[in-house]
Amino acid sequence: MHIVAGTANSLSTSAFAAMAHYRYRVFVEKLHWELENDGVTELDQFDRSDTMYVMARERDARLKGVARLLPTNQPYLLNDVFPQLLDGHPPPNSEKVWELSRFSVIDLDGPRLESQVSNDAPERALALLDVVMRMAAFGGADELVTVSPLGVERILRRAGVVAHRMGRPVCLNQHFLYACRIEIAPSIRRRAGH
Repeated sequence: MHIVAGTANSLSTSAFAAMAHYRYRVFVEKLHWELENDGVTELDQFDRSDTMYVMARERDARLKGVARLLPTNQPYLLNDVFPQLLDGHPPPNSEKVWELSRFSVIDLDGPRLESQVSNDAPERALALLDVVMRMAAFGGADELVTVSPLGVERILRRAGVVAHRMGRPVCLNQHFLYACRIEIAPSIRRRAGH
């Protein structure tokens, strides 16, 4: 797996377009999320020039995973779209806390979605999460926040990732979601210089 990371300004036009198309295929076509899209790509108000993207690619350049990172001292998804997941607690607002969103490791050329979830997707997810944590740490983050399906909690716990609920799970559009704080491991933060 080859990792490509950068902002909209630093990524090539083709890499950025491929990421937006992958997100459309995953989140709109496969998962049926109701998101702004143009029928080919999925981008929203949080896809800004300073947004950090992490992409996992195969040798032939096919995307196998994506993630989006935003510092919480700027507008971000949990604060602006899903504040009900915080149970009335104030949302993070810090350059040391980054939001992880639009995270996926779905292989669009692989087996059916259901078999990916039960097979190697958790391992691929954790591998991409490790890269995401390193990128965020090098950007100055000590922890991540995310809006996730409830099943992610189990994957994180099994992997030994230190994560905490920020509020009770809420059923939205027939899916239980929760807000989660993920600590970036001290060893990763030390390598990043903090």
